[in-house]
Amino acid sequence: MATPSQHDLRNAFRQLLANDECYYTASVFDPMSARIAADLGFEVGILGGSVASLQVLAAPDFALITLSEFVEQATRIGRVARLPVIADADHGYGNALNVMRTITELERAGVAALTIEDTLLPAQYGHKSTDLIPVEEGVGKMRAALEARIDPAMSIIARTNAGQLDDDAAVARIRAYQAAGVDAICLVGVRDFDHLETLASVLTVPLMLVTYDNPALRDRARLAKLGVRIVVNGHAAYFAAIKATYDCLREQRDIATNDLDASRLSTRYSTLEEYRIWAREYMDVKE
Repeated sequence: MATPSQHDLRNAFRQLLANDECYYTASVFDPMSARIAADLGFEVGILGGSVASLQVLAAPDFALITLSEFVEQATRIGRVARLPVIADADHGYGNALNVMRTITELERAGVAALTIEDTLLPAQYGHKSTDLIPVEEGVGKMRAALEARIDPAMSIIARTNAGQLDDDAAVARIRAYQAAGVDAICLVGVRDFDHLETLASVLTVPLMLVTYDNPALRDRARLAKLGVRIVVNGHAAYFAAIKATYDCLREQRDIATNDLDASRLSTRYSTLEEYRIWAREYMDVKE
């Protein structure tokens, strides 16, 4: 089967946004996982920032991965992907001008869409995605992203954390980013359907949700009726790969079975403890 062109994949993603259905993403982290997801019938994949940080650096999600490192991984996937891939571009790696560079590089990498979030930089240790920049600065980032895009088929998605805002403030951000011209809104921290209905009432563009498999938001038909087109339930595939690698190598060394699950393995073998020590030493962080 021939690999579709990047432009065709971007148009395929736009068609997903235009449909009346809700699609769950496949978490992809390298070329093979992207090919597997397409072969299994997933309509869309996502390269998560936290997953890329672990995959590329074995580092926790503390805004440590650089744009160039993230783009390299996205490019490897983009060369062979047979499904549209969303890149989690975090905060755009800086201010509005950095966002423009982020758009340019990820567009060349071949992603179909990307999210830009309005989190505060520099990231506050231990508060990932909870501290937000003023909405005016967020609008500047979204406008810069749209200006930097060359292929109009690539989707720019504005992401904000509704769990850290009261409803009025969250609605204000949704309205502002829509007015800036983004192709979709991505929300994190939506509690349940009552919360979602309040936020969705002002939508004029499709909605993407990061739910982490929240049981209060598992009704796909109801999500679709409220304008949700893309759902990210988490990155279970990557953590399953960590677990499988550990068990395979453990068995080769004739080491008895233990009860370490994927989450504990990712903590044990990442550089989390080193960064905790450095944060205490150089940043006077007290946990």
